[in-house]
Amino acid sequence: MTKHSNPITCRLHEVREARRAWRENWRHTWKEEWRPRRAALRARQKSGKPLSEETGPPPSGFALLPWLLVGLGAFSNLLQGRTPNPWIGGMGLLAFNSLYISVVFRAFVKEARDAPATRWALVAMLAITCGLGIGYGGSWLYFFPLLGLAVGAVTRGRMLPKLAIALSALAGTVAGFRDGSGAIGVAYATFLSTTVTAAILSLSEAVRELRAAREELARRAVEEERLRFSRDLHDLLGHTLSVIVVKSEAARRLAHRDLEAALLQVTDIESVGRQALTEIREAVTGYREGSLTTELDGARSALSAASVDPVVRQSGPPLTPQTEALLGWVVREAVTNVVRHSDATRCEITVDGTPDRVRLKITDNGTGATVSEPLEGLGGTGLKGLTERLAAAGGSLEAGRAPRGGFLVTAELPVDATQSANGYSFYDSPGQRPSPANSTVHQNSRSARGAGAARD
Repeated sequence: MTKHSNPITCRLHEVREARRAWRENWRHTWKEEWRPRRAALRARQKSGKPLSEETGPPPSGFALLPWLLVGLGAFSNLLQGRTPNPWIGGMGLLAFNSLYISVVFRAFVKEARDAPATRWALVAMLAITCGLGIGYGGSWLYFFPLLGLAVGAVTRGRMLPKLAIALSALAGTVAGFRDGSGAIGVAYATFLSTTVTAAILSLSEAVRELRAAREELARRAVEEERLRFSRDLHDLLGHTLSVIVVKSEAARRLAHRDLEAALLQVTDIESVGRQALTEIREAVTGYREGSLTTELDGARSALSAASVDPVVRQSGPPLTPQTEALLGWVVREAVTNVVRHSDATRCEITVDGTPDRVRLKITDNGTGATVSEPLEGLGGTGLKGLTERLAAAGGSLEAGRAPRGGFLVTAELPVDATQSANGYSFYDSPGQRPSPANSTVHQNSRSARGAGAARD
């Protein structure tokens, strides 16, 4: 090789070293950040939990590195010896690429992005780009769009339009001075790369901030609900337990002297305990009860998870909480049966009513299996138990084969049903509470549904 090829050889060696360093950095990033995320994603898929919205690696400067390929034309000219003073061109190319990599990685860290060192790096890139563009022209002018990418990645706010216009005008001026005809294309590419990069990264940051805010609000809502529930239990049990303790001490003291008085204290303790048990049941039932809208949303989710197309229509006057609770139980039980036994592909849920009564219809296009007795241990939570509950509230429930095939459940209730949907009378014991339909979906796969299975 001649002496003129020595700078090229040095440049190739530097490129190989930079590529080797980049590969090592990428392996480290993969091991430290992305590999644990992928393992967590697989674990969530196996457990059946909903996937998180953020299933990719965190945003970084790697997303902007492929744009360095724009400079391949200039690098090719160096290799082929078409560039005069290759030492200057090679050093300028190396300096620009190094500064570009530094800036785009700093752009994804707010503290580093706003640091003065980042601004000075952009100024240095501007000087190098102008020098290479004026000195060589041609493919070297495409470093202006790369500079626009770096500026768009770093700049936010009102200064961005001014910088984009100024940089585009400068790129067009240099291109016009050097090549003439390509000035408009270079200026347009510079403006486009600057504004589009800034818009995409700003939108990405806004989405991440909104997601973080939503997670924080959800966490606070859970904490506040736990605190509210703990206060309710304290209000219910604080006085009651104090009375039980006082009467127990009194019974212990009276047991040796006056057995009749001690038995009277024990009777009072029993009465207070029963009353506390009833209040706790009512409080826990009301705490876990959902509205009809919540149950309809849960039904959509359960049916979609079971590959059943849900169609929900709701109209009519507002309902009382008791009526909504009763209809919510009907929706939950009927949707559970559709998922477990019907082999249906479509389920329609219609809620309509008049100022006096409301009607709920749930129909599917499945096998239309018959109604059976409630399952043992559920305390009458099947369709038969629901029929009794609605009858006690002045309503009715009918279930059977639909005229056009499938299964039809129809429930009617007064708009202002007075029968308590949350009271103790619905359950024989604290453990006799039906599980949500969504839990049933996860516990019973579609493959377990037989065409002749009976509805609960």
